[in-house]
Amino acid sequence: MIALRPNRIFIATALTDMRKSFDTLALIVQADLKRDPLSGDAYVFLGRRRNRLKVLWWEESGYWLCAKRLERGTFRSPASWDDPA
Repeated sequence: MIALRPNRIFIATALTDMRKSFDTLALIVQADLKRDPLSGDAYVFLGRRRNRLKVLWWEESGYWLCAKRLERGTFRSPASWDDPA
């Protein structure tokens, strides 16, 4: 079993291109969220169609990038997230 224990969890409010990977998501954390991606906090990103989600988290040996794709339905999102047009 793998136990992920981030310090805190932050949710990006802007919808994200799910083709992005480790380094590009870390740049979003720095530039848009004004946070340190190496802090041990987890960062959650939601795709435009809201059926994909990624979590970026740093632990002492490197980044974790976890992804989830829903086959049906969408993730519920805070009201402040943009509408996918």
